[in-house]
Amino acid sequence: MSVAGQLHCIVVTPEKTALEETTDFVALPLPDGEYGIAPGHSPVIARLGFGELRLKTGGHTAARYYIDGGFVQVNDNVVSVLTERAIPADELSLDAAHKDLDAALRKPADTPERIAARDRDMARARAQIHVAQKTTGGSVSGH
Repeated sequence: MSVAGQLHCIVVTPEKTALEETTDFVALPLPDGEYGIAPGHSPVIARLGFGELRLKTGGHTAARYYIDGGFVQVNDNVVSVLTERAIPADELSLDAAHKDLDAALRKPADTPERIAARDRDMARARAQIHVAQKTTGGSVSGH
């Protein structure tokens, strides 16, 4: 499965296996911050937030993805991520993410359910903007 001293990371969406790599370190977004996983990590299951998944190999970032919440399980140097969407960071559109944020801000928020949906959409769009800005260096074009 994984090479000694490394992690096997697999990211699965409802449509496909988005990523399957051997790496030295995995960083994941949690609802309240970032979570780092290195080889030998204790077993864990956690809920994921919206944001960036990073794989580091040989001291440099080998892959970056936007992930759309979900769950992570770590066991025996295998990091399994189940998420609604996993988009390579360089495929995110900063313009589209800004439009999504604008649309979320215009949504009605007159019931607790609508407030929760609006807040979730805003968090998702802001996370995409953050990941896209890191990829584009802050420029407005997203592709």
